[in-house]
Amino acid sequence: MSATFGSKVKVTIFGQSHAPAIGAIVDCLPAGMKIDEESLQVFMDRRRAKGELATKRHEGDRVLFKSGVVDGVTCGAPVCLMIENSDTRSTDYSDLARVPRPSHSDYAAWLKYGGHNDIRGGGQFSGRLTAAMCAAGFLCLELLKAQGVEVVSHVISIGGIRDKSLDCLMADPELNDRLRASAFPVIDSDAKQKMTDAILEKKQLGDSLGGEIECAIYNLPSGLGSDFFGGLEALIAQTVFSVPAVKGLQFGAGFDFASMSGSEANDFFDVDCEGNIVTSTNNCGGILGGISSGMPLTFSAAFKPTPSIAMAQQSVDLNTKAKSDLVIKGRHDPCIVPRATAVIEAAAAIAIVNADGFEIKIAN
Repeated sequence: MSATFGSKVKVTIFGQSHAPAIGAIVDCLPAGMKIDEESLQVFMDRRRAKGELATKRHEGDRVLFKSGVVDGVTCGAPVCLMIENSDTRSTDYSDLARVPRPSHSDYAAWLKYGGHNDIRGGGQFSGRLTAAMCAAGFLCLELLKAQGVEVVSHVISIGGIRDKSLDCLMADPELNDRLRASAFPVIDSDAKQKMTDAILEKKQLGDSLGGEIECAIYNLPSGLGSDFFGGLEALIAQTVFSVPAVKGLQFGAGFDFASMSGSEANDFFDVDCEGNIVTSTNNCGGILGGISSGMPLTFSAAFKPTPSIAMAQQSVDLNTKAKSDLVIKGRHDPCIVPRATAVIEAAAAIAIVNADGFEIKIAN
């Protein structure tokens, strides 16, 4: 099933953008796992739309547990969680069934489903469903947290404006806590202001901007993953590329490898003061042969600009096959990247807990 990922912790996403609700079924979670609903809501709020940089669609994103949880503790049954959709305006999308949005799923979904696709808000192709991914991912992040694994991300670029990079060799707990507490996580405050100004400028024009999110996973045990299809890059790629608007992914030095020599690219081995084998650089992003090396796992994901923009665009009328100008109505983000950091962390966590060698434990 295209909406299901994993075998050790199986996650199935369901719903559509303007359906009564969206949600997820998370199977194979251990019994006795305590769910801190306050921390869950804080995590969900990172993805939720807020302020002038986001869509005017406001959803509470309160997670309702329908099965698998009793008095805040998992009971061993599949966990079914649901998030209600309450602020929908489906009439804004009535014209899109006939005239598809450029670079959106509208046309491809119309072809695949014979015109029966749910066009309202993009249906099951909408970024709205990443709220369900976040809720399921939070449970996976808790499994990682129980083993001391730390996942953090930030906006490393928007519209060509770049932030500083995370430390690829060692975690900075104070910085990581600050990033997780921010609705617009950026290391350099000057870069954040420039990004904000750039987004607002495009918003005034009825346009949008893309960007990039960098993610690091610290304290990950070595030996996780496998070769070929079971490699960590392959697993993370599948979950991260399932996030709408993600069009690029690189691990460690990524595409910079193409301009390096072997002597520049190779991470030389060393031994630290505690006798652990480490590498002096981390160009490979903590993955060797698809398997975690014990160094921080680092990757970044590139997001295309939001295709739903207020500027007039050329499209076609699917009924007449004639060119047609399209002016999109509705409420849309001028840049989704700041809201997507929690989504990327959730996607990474879902992949890691399903990696070969990961032992599922709960905190005592």
